[in-house]
Amino acid sequence: MQNIFFNIIYYISEFIQILIFIAGCYFFGISIFGWVKRRQKSPQNIIPTKRFALVVAAHNEELVIGHIVDSLFKLNYPKNLYDVFVIADNCTDNTAGIARRFGAKVHIREDASKKGKGHALEWMFHRIFHMDTSYDAIAVFDADNLVSQNFLLEMNKQMCKGFKVVQGYIDSKNPYDSWITCSYSIAFWLSNRIYQLPRYYLKLSCGLCGTGFCIDTSILKTLKWGATCLTEDLEYTMKMALNGVKIGWAHEAVVYDEKPITLKQSWHQRKRWMQGHAECAQKYLGALFKKALFKGDLTSLDCALYLFQPIRFIFVGLMTVMMWVQTVYPQFPLYSVQYVFPVQVWYLMGLFEMFYGPLVILAEKKFSLKVILGFIIYPYYCLTWIPITIQGILEKNNKEWNHTVHTRQISINELENSNG
Repeated sequence: MQNIFFNIIYYISEFIQILIFIAGCYFFGISIFGWVKRRQKSPQNIIPTKRFALVVAAHNEELVIGHIVDSLFKLNYPKNLYDVFVIADNCTDNTAGIARRFGAKVHIREDASKKGKGHALEWMFHRIFHMDTSYDAIAVFDADNLVSQNFLLEMNKQMCKGFKVVQGYIDSKNPYDSWITCSYSIAFWLSNRIYQLPRYYLKLSCGLCGTGFCIDTSILKTLKWGATCLTEDLEYTMKMALNGVKIGWAHEAVVYDEKPITLKQSWHQRKRWMQGHAECAQKYLGALFKKALFKGDLTSLDCALYLFQPIRFIFVGLMTVMMWVQTVYPQFPLYSVQYVFPVQVWYLMGLFEMFYGPLVILAEKKFSLKVILGFIIYPYYCLTWIPITIQGILEKNNKEWNHTVHTRQISINELENSNG
């Protein structure tokens, strides 16, 4: 009986190792296409023609709402070609009043039965469609964001190229407030350069990040929104893939996002992401693999593999822990794993990844002493994803929305001056 148990462990470990290796090769192979940034036409060569509705979803955000509205009115884009709307979604504070004072058009939503950003956006999109003013596209932001002045110029450029949905570059407005915010920032900087940019170059579909994206109104009217799960951005990304709409990327259209400061805040936010991720996987994974298999659609395959990422990450974490335990206590029988590849290969891969991340950050011009220190603790942040992912998958049917409180008050001028 004991031999059967160890044989099961042996074959499972072999399967996990092969899966990790193949998936790792795939994602690394794509990432290298983001190393060299291609020269593109400057936005000044394309005349601003698109009319935008800028929508800010806000729930009890009186501390930060003024700064996002202020930054939107400072965009380097003709003022007659965009309007700023704020959804005061089930607010009990002065979010609406402050947003009005800064010049936004405020729409108050009170619906306790349909909580969450996805529902609020669907409600607002419907209202925009019935306004006297006609908009070519709708841009979505979070209340804690700050937006670079060239944002709409870059979005206009990408949409004039033919993209119907475009995601902007997500940066951090508080990268060094704590070890958590630094880890978040590193993760987003890496994603921008080795996940989003190469997919744009390879003509695959980029992923929506919840904020800083634009959608052509014709797409919203034809395919509807319908993304009301806990991760509405991921859900809409998969919906676009199934409908043959590729999401573009605007690397120079920067949106600064506030990252959670404490591990507790981060845990709640990332658990919500994983709950939504698990729900999206259950809803879209089969359809994406089917389209990839029967229609040879590489975009659907890429999106399906992304939905499978949390399971792969759990496997990576388990293998890492097993290797550590076997190194320290090789006599422990449960961890007597036979490696498909020599153990030295795994250590070399780990060593390579240790230097790969900092090199990517260097290419993104984000490198500093603080970032070096951040990379020392970044692996521990990554390990916290293991229990968070497991908890998120187990609680995927819990639709309760946990609001992240935002308190980092800084204007776009202060932020850009400090970065400069």
